[in-house]
Amino acid sequence: MEGPSSKGVLGQLSQLEVQARSRRKPPQPRSRVDGLKAEAEALTMRREQLKAEIQTHASLQKLRMSLDKQSTHEEEEEKMDEDSENSQILQLMARHAQLTDLLHAHHLIGGYDIIKTRNSKGVCVSMATAYEGVYLDTYNLEVDLKPTLRIGRHNIPPFIPLDSIAEQGNMQTDIRAFLDSLSRHLNAFAGRKQQLKIVKEQHKSVEVMESNVLCSILVLMFTVPRVKTIVLCTLDYSDHTRCLPTRVCFECEDKELLDSPEWKKNCSLLTETPVHKALTTMTKMGNIL
Repeated sequence: MEGPSSKGVLGQLSQLEVQARSRRKPPQPRSRVDGLKAEAEALTMRREQLKAEIQTHASLQKLRMSLDKQSTHEEEEEKMDEDSENSQILQLMARHAQLTDLLHAHHLIGGYDIIKTRNSKGVCVSMATAYEGVYLDTYNLEVDLKPTLRIGRHNIPPFIPLDSIAEQGNMQTDIRAFLDSLSRHLNAFAGRKQQLKIVKEQHKSVEVMESNVLCSILVLMFTVPRVKTIVLCTLDYSDHTRCLPTRVCFECEDKELLDSPEWKKNCSLLTETPVHKALTTMTKMGNIL
């Protein structure tokens, strides 16, 4: 049987053992706190990392948008330049087509100048006449287009057979042929008229005995210097579309003179050469004064 002292010693030893064990094991609550702190620090680092990633992504997004805008702007400018260039090309093509149509119309009417009439029911054709490079008179002719082609107002000389020319030229089906025929008549008349004017101005020794308004008949009086005789010359322009006579006739009391080679040559010269030029040649040859 043990005494009280031994029980007390054993009790003390038991207490000391319990205390030693408790010292070797760290307190549980403190270990939990440390774990939570470590997890919090890890989450904080992850948050900062995510913030950095978000900022980087935002910066890249802004840069991408800026590049896209710049690219879009450049594409729009290129498109505008391309559209502008295409627009200019289309305008040039339209202008070319318009000029082609005008040239075709100008060709169809034989190169005559035309304008619309005031009532827009027809056209007015202008025909200029010229001789030896000199512009002379200009004539205007209105042609009604509806319901059929019809000659309206004009300043064509009355001795020009306008209606006959329109009928012969078949104006209803070929207006260019009609205008060409009319132009030949007007230019031939202007040429004969201009020749007569030059004869009166440059050949004072040649007397104009007779002429008509159409200048289709011309009678001249020559003086032959060697024999001191008078020769009457009749120029007949029966073809009213030409400036040269179709027939030349001499009248003189000296029949032998007219049968001479010189005057036969003069007859051919007047037939083949404008009268004012033929008279110049005859004067130089000494056939007339």
